[in-house]
Amino acid sequence: MQPHHNLFGQPIGAPVPDWSPRAWPPATAMPGRYCTVEPLDPARHGAALADATEVDPEGHWTYLPYERPADRAAYLAWLTALAGQADPMYHAIVDRRDGRAAGLAAFMRVHRANGSIEVGGLNFSSRLQHTPAATEAMFLMLRRAFDELGYRRYEWKCDSLNAPSRAAAERLGFRYEGLFRQAVVTKGRNRDTAWFSIIDTEWPALRAGFLRWLDPDNFDSAGRQRRRLAACRTAP
Repeated sequence: MQPHHNLFGQPIGAPVPDWSPRAWPPATAMPGRYCTVEPLDPARHGAALADATEVDPEGHWTYLPYERPADRAAYLAWLTALAGQADPMYHAIVDRRDGRAAGLAAFMRVHRANGSIEVGGLNFSSRLQHTPAATEAMFLMLRRAFDELGYRRYEWKCDSLNAPSRAAAERLGFRYEGLFRQAVVTKGRNRDTAWFSIIDTEWPALRAGFLRWLDPDNFDSAGRQRRRLAACRTAP
């Protein structure tokens, strides 16, 4: 891409014509084939989420910025504290196989003026992990940010030592941008934060790959994928 220059011959960023701040994400459901992503409602989702997460191993909570609630009552109180916030805006991921919520995800650090938004607060129970519903939930949130709301940038951040989260970001098509050293003190320890992003010009190709991967024909009778998500992005 050729650089742009101002009247003084200095290189400047490309114009963003007719730009205006983006709308705030609406508190409405995002329905899909394998899941529905819904604004978190503890009255509707709490019992299912508690059931799904109470059997997760203790290590599931290691890289999350909060400790595991001590018991079911504490977990439900924690959900109540999360619900109804504008930023972060938490959602429940409802598996359409049984209609029960099995994970959480949030839109956060919403910068309307710059068209930037982050997905975070991810807490997928073991029942949700490695399923088509888990991938589709991330696709539905991406589609809201880019296609429905017109954001320019979509971010993913995680503890640099959280190898599964880094691998998930790269599988979904996020690009690694760098390491913020000593970014956070969490649970009494240092956290270096790895930054990833997708920008609007990358989204059309990624969207096509998601749609190919999520197609029912991509799964055999046992629900195993025929082609990996990365392969679906590179070949029709």
